Amino acid sequence: MSETEKTINNPPSSPTPITPWPTTMAKVMLLELKVQRGIAAPLVAMNLTWFAKLAITTAFLGRLGELKLAGGVLGFTFANVTGFSVLNGLCGAMEPICGQAYGAKNFKLLHKTLLMATFLLLLATLPITFLWLNVDKILVQFGQQDDISAIAKSYLFYLLPDLVVNAFLCPLKAYLSSQSITVPIMFSSAMALAFHVPINILLAKAKGLEGVSMAVWVSDLSVVILLALYVFVLENGKERRWKEGGWWDHSVSDWLRLLKLCGPCCLTTCLEWWCYEILVLLTGRLANAKQAVGVLAIVLNFDYLLYSAMLSLATCASTRVSNELGANRAGAAYRSAYVSLAASIVAGCIGGLVMVAARGIWGPLFSHDKGVIRGVKKMMLLMALVEVVNFPLAVCGGIVRGTARPWLGMYANLGGFYLLALPLSVVLAFRAALGLSGLLLGFLVGMVACLVLLLVFVTRIDWVEEAGKAQILACNVDIVKEDENHRKPVETVSNAEV
Repeated sequence: MSETEKTINNPPSSPTPITPWPTTMAKVMLLELKVQRGIAAPLVAMNLTWFAKLAITTAFLGRLGELKLAGGVLGFTFANVTGFSVLNGLCGAMEPICGQAYGAKNFKLLHKTLLMATFLLLLATLPITFLWLNVDKILVQFGQQDDISAIAKSYLFYLLPDLVVNAFLCPLKAYLSSQSITVPIMFSSAMALAFHVPINILLAKAKGLEGVSMAVWVSDLSVVILLALYVFVLENGKERRWKEGGWWDHSVSDWLRLLKLCGPCCLTTCLEWWCYEILVLLTGRLANAKQAVGVLAIVLNFDYLLYSAMLSLATCASTRVSNELGANRAGAAYRSAYVSLAASIVAGCIGGLVMVAARGIWGPLFSHDKGVIRGVKKMMLLMALVEVVNFPLAVCGGIVRGTARPWLGMYANLGGFYLLALPLSVVLAFRAALGLSGLLLGFLVGMVACLVLLLVFVTRIDWVEEAGKAQILACNVDIVKEDENHRKPVETVSNAEV
């Protein structure tokens, strides 16, 4: 182990280190950035493959005709809102538990959490399946046309196996990423993407719309198989983690701990996803609805590309904070959090600048309508400001999730998005007659308020106290008792450290 690595894991107790303090801290920060880069870069690539798979699916739907394209896209949007967002949100509870358990080297807790989360997600697929089977009735009630609703139901019926597949896929990804193992996730996703096109060609030719729907879960199933094989090899490797056991040792307290975190994690994810869908629905009520919806859809496509980096940075922050807290290293967790936050601010500024630079070429890639192209150029300037705020907002959410307090993110999203952003957007868009600009301005103000709330939460975190709580959450009670009995002070953290 290098001297710099020793410094980040065990900060020197001597007030006068051998090397100058600023130099030592700079090395520590650079090492932390290197560690985070190793975690986040594969996650960015993995998330980009997901968006690429979505684009491929949309392209194959487009080849089947306008009606099937509309029905398929509507069905997949409904699946995201009611299904995949819920499963991903519920699985978010694994990040703090598994991350802190890995930091504490409590592999029994890692094993049992993986199985419990899988069982929970499989149980959650039952009510979601009921919704999907009645999607045509629901869509008609919301004013959608009968023929488009029927196509959406057919698409979702053949997509139902993807619920079960994701009930295994989401926990496997969270299990590995919480241990800073992200390269296998990237490679398995890339391989699945490579097979997604030929699978679509074969199934679309054989079964049309239903074949395109089936290709989605076939690709996801291949990722599940690859990751399951990797976990099997990992557990039976040199460290023989499999023998640690804990797979079936599920107590009531274990379930209560998981469920206590699942609710806020799920609500936080769903509140954010649903807010974007509400924004699209509000755009459809503007005076120039067709053009406004087209402009927003094109702008959001660029936002989705940046979201892949945003989500990866948030997961990385959650992993690093939870790992260090689980290892009872409060100072290292503190530094990881603030390095992640600094990186997100830089990434947000870069993302905003890239969006501004691409505003002249992005619109023509999707439309030849001059009004739409002008609208895209104008809205991407405003959306660039949203990205500057969105990156640190996502990372702050990852930090509070890593401390096993996801309800802080839920309160911030509820207050920022629903109590401020949406009402203000409606007022600016319809009462002030600002149109789509008003919607995005209200959205921006709400996101700023959400970020301010989360920054207050993060700056008020008592890292020593959180490290102590992590020992209890990670079932590493022996360390806590030893500290109490021998009155050993845990690692202290001061604001002067960063």
